[in-house]
Amino acid sequence: MENREKECIAHVSKDGGTQSVEDHLNDVGEIASRLAAKINVSSAGNLIGLLHDFGKFSAEFQAYIGSATGKINPDEDDYVDFNGLKGKIDHASAGAQWIWENCQKWGERGQMVGQILALCVASHHSGLIDCLKPDGDNGFTDRMAKSDRKTHKKDCLENAPQDYLDMLEALADKDLIQNFLKQLRKVGQVEDKLPEKPIRNFNIGMFVRMLFSCLIDADRINSADFEYPENSQHRNKSPVDWSIPITRFELAIREFSGEKKIDVLRRDISNTCKQRALDTQGIYTLTVPTGGGKTYASLRYALHHAKEYKLDRIIFIIPFTSIIEQNAAAIRKVIECSTDEYPWVLEQHSNLEPEQQNWHSKLVSENWDAPIVMTTMVQFLEVLFSGGTRGARKMHQLANSVLIFDEIQTLPINCTHLFCNALNFLTDFCNTTAVLCTATQPLLDRLRSPEKGQLVIPRENELVSDVPKLFKDLERVILSNKIRPEGWTSEQIAELALDEFKKNGSCLIIVNTKAWAQKLYQTLQPNFEENKDAIFQLSTCLCPRHRKIILYLVKRRLRSNKRVLCISTQLIEAGVDIDFASVIRFLAGLDSIAQAAGRCNRNGLRKTATVHIVNPDEEKIDLLEDIKVGRDKALRVLGEGYKDLLAPVAMQQYFNYYFYERADDMSYSVSSRELGRDDNLLNLLSSNAKNVGRKQNSLQLQQSFMTAGRIFQAIDSPTQAVIVHYGEKGKNLIADLGRVAKEFDVKTYRQLLKQAQKYSVNVFPNVWKRLQEEKAVHEIQPGEGVYWLEEQYYSNEFGLSDKPCSSMELNLY
Repeated sequence: MENREKECIAHVSKDGGTQSVEDHLNDVGEIASRLAAKINVSSAGNLIGLLHDFGKFSAEFQAYIGSATGKINPDEDDYVDFNGLKGKIDHASAGAQWIWENCQKWGERGQMVGQILALCVASHHSGLIDCLKPDGDNGFTDRMAKSDRKTHKKDCLENAPQDYLDMLEALADKDLIQNFLKQLRKVGQVEDKLPEKPIRNFNIGMFVRMLFSCLIDADRINSADFEYPENSQHRNKSPVDWSIPITRFELAIREFSGEKKIDVLRRDISNTCKQRALDTQGIYTLTVPTGGGKTYASLRYALHHAKEYKLDRIIFIIPFTSIIEQNAAAIRKVIECSTDEYPWVLEQHSNLEPEQQNWHSKLVSENWDAPIVMTTMVQFLEVLFSGGTRGARKMHQLANSVLIFDEIQTLPINCTHLFCNALNFLTDFCNTTAVLCTATQPLLDRLRSPEKGQLVIPRENELVSDVPKLFKDLERVILSNKIRPEGWTSEQIAELALDEFKKNGSCLIIVNTKAWAQKLYQTLQPNFEENKDAIFQLSTCLCPRHRKIILYLVKRRLRSNKRVLCISTQLIEAGVDIDFASVIRFLAGLDSIAQAAGRCNRNGLRKTATVHIVNPDEEKIDLLEDIKVGRDKALRVLGEGYKDLLAPVAMQQYFNYYFYERADDMSYSVSSRELGRDDNLLNLLSSNAKNVGRKQNSLQLQQSFMTAGRIFQAIDSPTQAVIVHYGEKGKNLIADLGRVAKEFDVKTYRQLLKQAQKYSVNVFPNVWKRLQEEKAVHEIQPGEGVYWLEEQYYSNEFGLSDKPCSSMELNLY
């Protein structure tokens, strides 16, 4: 009885304030309940919230937190060596065991529900654990069988307030089990007797991750708001009033005059999108030629659709970080006002936020809590499939939303089936609508292996009518096939570029690799000794702020009819609003060539313009499978005599060839070196058919969540963001972050991290390793996982290099 009367501590703030375990659990339960209502399991959300930190009622944890925060003096009997115990006291398993044991009384059905709820609680620090480990061991049952000596469940039951325990018993009743099973039947038909279907199990896994997301976000929100109570007043708690941005947007576009043919066509497309916004929820396509005004047309659709169906947010998923700022600025221009209490638009440029989060980084992490979110395809896929908790935290924000995929053809090929299954899940079960926008629509509803998952898109769900006619009406360029058997040397390409530059006033060269961008820039530079301001180079080695300034200078020269020559990697061709008189494109996929054509005569200022397709004499793309196969299939279509290679019929043929060639790559293959056997992520996240432990596993969930997440992160989200010394702002940010981190000023630190996204470069593992060997990268604060780059490793011409930029030869990756 004495233990029950003593208040147990969950958290201690930097000013010495305490949050009791009971208060924390109640608050997290309330938030998780509200979030889980999106998938109709609010009671389950409440229960896992109430139990996620149940282990903190143990005497061992109380001795640890009291000693670590000075609440227990070193001379007291309860004092412990807290440094040696940091991160070693398991306070997640006790709550998971309570759920698992209490759900057993409802039989096999209760066991299914109990496994899902217990899995969420047990995983809330690590990310979803493996139900079956790669070697066949049952990770879930091992965790549930963990000894009381390590989980302290009995101690927690003795110390927890009786009214709290009574509440748990009342909540974990038959109604909760039945309602949860009702939702599972919708998602996966768990009680049917049909042969096992991978997609059904994949959907159940997605449902688990969605509920897990609700718990993680609830825990992070409450922890942050305890440390900084003023945070709570900045959160969006009331439904979004979409009539406000709609009114502003409709007023703004009235001023978009212009009677050129392209202006009229853009208005027609936008008006059609507004009308179609009242259609039912589902998956739609918006197939519009480059320069057709997709950004505002899709925004108009999304705003009106969100209002019609009372949705929570609009999320724009963009292929590259390089165009987030441009698109966000365009949207802010028409919907935001300086007097707004909260900003309407949130940008996420890169992951400066570390995966292995400590208390500090949890407080500053982002959860996409804004009406309009701008993110990248990599970030979106990380939310769905990565391990850990950082990405998973945001997943519930995808429910009750409109998802606008800009340039959907850039979806990584190995994620095709994963993406299709996930999007079907979101639109079928989570009250979400998706729009796939592009001029080059991939055949995601006509894959070679539909049983592995493909999109379901009725023909009438194309938002614009008569797509072929629209492409004909918006025709503004001619493709010139200049492919040579022997290829083009850098000198020959430079000569062609100079000729186009002198003849037309502006020329854009788009290459496939950063090495070629540097090579051509250095070849051409001597021709610009008297006009140095006319030549530019762009690649993802430059931080977003650097790229933005270069694009601003390029656009300003183009608007002023000044001469411009720009060499760029593919980052410029997907959605960048820029208009050159001539374009030279290295041979690549036909979709990439079409996107390059969208940067030529974009606004119809000339009767027609030319896009030259050239093949370099040597190009190291053997490891760039997407570019290599795309190039080969484009070459095949180029030889088939199509009159208009940019027309939908030619593009469809290209994707037929491309997807047929890559069909075996679409399930995210995993090698035996990574897993101990050849397999794929689609299997790991569904039926796990190749796992040797399946026969011994009588439980419903078979997935290897943690293993799949680890592999996904190691391959598709491998980059490490590093802050660079670009301009005075970049230098000051690095200094300010270091100072604020030491002061533990979380609010300011979070603001600075958001600013630092624009001064960061995403670095792949091989380059990161070389930078570490050079001792060129340093943590802002030890243990924080946020890094900065030594100044001499960033060039104003080429950006980040893994050698000091004073070196004669820059080693771009």
